[in-house]
Amino acid sequence: MKPRELPPLVIDYAGERLAGVDEVGRGPLVGSVVAAAVILDPSRPIEGLADSKALTARRREALDREIRHAAQAFAVAEASADEIDALNIYHATHLAMRRAIDALPLAAEYLLVDGNRMPGHHVPGQAVVKGDARHPSIAAASILAKVARDNQMATLDARHPGYGFARHKGYPTREHLAALQHLGPLPEHRRSFGPVKRQLALS
Repeated sequence: MKPRELPPLVIDYAGERLAGVDEVGRGPLVGSVVAAAVILDPSRPIEGLADSKALTARRREALDREIRHAAQAFAVAEASADEIDALNIYHATHLAMRRAIDALPLAAEYLLVDGNRMPGHHVPGQAVVKGDARHPSIAAASILAKVARDNQMATLDARHPGYGFARHKGYPTREHLAALQHLGPLPEHRRSFGPVKRQLALS
C-alpha cells in the first residue's frame, strides 16, 4: 500500500529565525518528556534530516552532533515525571516545549511545532501535523530530543539494570511491565500512568 503523500507545507514567515520544535517521550511509563527547539542555518544545510523514529540510533547520534555544530541555535529541555503527574502529559509536554524555546540562545521569531496544537508560547507560529517529516527544523528538533531522552534512559538503565530501560526506553513493553510487577516502581516512574498506578495500588 503506497503511503499517502503529505500536502505541501505553507509557512507564513520569510525571516531567518524560524525554530522547529518537537518532543519525545509522551508514551513511556518512566522519566521526563524531552523537547528541543532548533534554528537551522540556511547557509549550512544538513543532509538526511528526517523523523528521528525513522533513523537508526547511529544515524541519529551522527546527526545530533552535526545539528549541534551547524545550527544557528538549539536548546533541549524537559518536564519531569513529577511534573507529568501534577499537570498531565499533555500540559507537561507543552511546558517542556516552552522551556526549550525560552532556552534558545538566539531568540526565535517564528515557531514550527510538531503536532496539532501550539504550546502556548508568545512567539507566533503554527502547528504542523507530521512536522518531523515535513520540515528540516522540526526533524532536527526531534533528533536532538530523541538522542537526549535515549541517553537519559541509558543512564537510568545503568543505575537500575533489571528494568531494561536501554532496550525499551521506558515504553510499556512486555519486558518493562514484567519488571514493574517483580521489582516495583522507581521514583522516576510516572505514577499517574495506568500500569504504574495499578502496581502502586497492589504494593
